[in-house]
Amino acid sequence: MSVTRYRRFLKLCEEWPKDESKKGRDLGTFLRQRIASAFREGENTQISDPEKCDQIYESLARINSNVYKEKFPRAKDTSFTGVTVEECRMLLATGSMQQMNEAKRGMWKTLMGRFSSKPGEGLPEKPEK
Repeated sequence: MSVTRYRRFLKLCEEWPKDESKKGRDLGTFLRQRIASAFREGENTQISDPEKCDQIYESLARINSNVYKEKFPRAKDTSFTGVTVEECRMLLATGSMQQMNEAKRGMWKTLMGRFSSKPGEGLPEKPEK
């Protein structure tokens, strides 16, 4: 029976879309890694809890086939902030995340420089009277 489960998970991995804009943070890549580790021995893997395994598969299959998207359609393709799906994808792309992290580091260095205790760095020295 684990042969059937293994093949179903492999088929799900093939169908699950990859998001190339999220290198290393893609849900499809994560699922492939988890399935590979769960089925280390391939078709010969012994499953300790077959019911839970089947339940996980069914849940992932429902997500992949957009069951809930069709069951509960959205009135608009925006969030409560008014940001569109495409704008969210741009913001969550790996390149954008790296730019934001660099900007945070730059701001942190600026703040640390301003509050540094060394003369000549950060706060200006007090003028002598």
